[in-house]
Amino acid sequence: MHLAVRVARQTIAFAMLWVLMFSAAFAAEVKPLRVAGIFGDQMVLQQQSVNPIWGTAEANSRVSVNGSWSDQTVSTVADGQGNWRVELETPAAGGPFSVTIKTSDDELQLSDVYVGEVWICSGQSNMQWRMRGFGVDHFKADVEKANYPRIRYTEVPAMLALEGQDDVDVKWTVCDPQTVLNLSAVGYFFGSQLHQELDVPIGLVSTNWGGSSVEAWVSPEVLREQFPEFNEVLDGYPTIMKNAGVKFMRGQEKPKGLNQRSPALLYNSMIRPLIPFSFRGVIWYQGESNVQNPKQYQTLFPAMIRDWRTRWGQGDFPFYFVQIAPFAYKTNPMSAAFLREAQMMSLTEPNTGMVVTMDIGDATNIHPKQKKPVGERLAKMALARDYGRSDVVDDGPLYQNYSVEDGAIRLTFTELGGGLVARDGNALSHFTIAGADKKFVEAEAIIDGDSIVVSSENVPDPVAVRFGWGSGDMPNLSNKAGLPASSFRTDDWPIQ
Repeated sequence: MHLAVRVARQTIAFAMLWVLMFSAAFAAEVKPLRVAGIFGDQMVLQQQSVNPIWGTAEANSRVSVNGSWSDQTVSTVADGQGNWRVELETPAAGGPFSVTIKTSDDELQLSDVYVGEVWICSGQSNMQWRMRGFGVDHFKADVEKANYPRIRYTEVPAMLALEGQDDVDVKWTVCDPQTVLNLSAVGYFFGSQLHQELDVPIGLVSTNWGGSSVEAWVSPEVLREQFPEFNEVLDGYPTIMKNAGVKFMRGQEKPKGLNQRSPALLYNSMIRPLIPFSFRGVIWYQGESNVQNPKQYQTLFPAMIRDWRTRWGQGDFPFYFVQIAPFAYKTNPMSAAFLREAQMMSLTEPNTGMVVTMDIGDATNIHPKQKKPVGERLAKMALARDYGRSDVVDDGPLYQNYSVEDGAIRLTFTELGGGLVARDGNALSHFTIAGADKKFVEAEAIIDGDSIVVSSENVPDPVAVRFGWGSGDMPNLSNKAGLPASSFRTDDWPIQ
């Protein structure tokens, strides 16, 4: 009798244990309702567009998403791995709104959401440089006025990843005189100018890393297809993953040789997780870390632009970049000029624009302090090209063509902005001229209507002109709208 009772009790205990173990295992497989990390309270969604919203939930569960600006609810069914995605249409700029995400068992609500203009701000240290980067007093007057509750920003954590990441952990922040100190200075001056001119909410997604090279921001697929010189490095990543792991935060000890210049690593961790988040365009400030290889940059940078556009699937979204500023690099004295030329060549890509900084550099500091004009010039470009402001001049003089006449060379330009001028009222500076011997000497340059005539008594038969061709040159040619001319050359002699 006692034996039978004992056996029965053991049977019940084993059964209960089995049920508990099964339930725990089943519960572990169930994914709670979650939205991708780029979405959160206080965010800004791109206005008047179809915004992909995505996340995870229990496999095969129905997920519904609603924006409080509309009665319309969009639904989908999570796949077998629990991944879901819907496309939510947004109205004209406004807010605050909420976005509600539901399953039959769970609900999330994102609050204080605005709809407006969203821009991605990316690159290396001159884009990353925060409003407090030169000390809290450097932009004191601007900081004190930075009470803009409809400007919101988020910053993607600086991380290296040896394989593509699907998500990122970020937080949206409302701009005020305290929080603005942590915002990219170029990004802030760009966004605040747009906000004041357009009177709409502005969202800024900051994803950058000081010292990064352009190849770090390109997908591994494009690098393998178009740039075989990176294959050896890419082929070594699986071994590093096996021995050391996949992800490495800034400041964390990393395997030897891995850094923010390693090919594809920043694309994997700081761009891929944002796709397909909807936005208006990109502003980009990078190039200093590639100054030693301008020839490669001629193809690598436009390949990155095309790569991002292809993967986002938003067409040829605006991509406005900043030409590197004058700085006296200690290697080739013309290295920055060749890199600036490579950047200019990228203007052949559709819907791109280049902000010139030849007047606001610092030959002794690779991080010039004049970040405000950079952001404002980027904003001018967006206002003129994306927001219908035909009254805004957004380019300095762009070299167009040349002709040889009477022992001199005549240069013609586009983007005259009311006419050519010497910004400081002095003679035009930093023009050089050469004959067939390819030896450049200082030249006299005179404005003649909408063209410039360049000559030197030491070069009676000139064949080529260069302008601002030293790495640290800060020439004075501008248009009457106050925007400087880029360095340029009329020759195509090989890079030495």
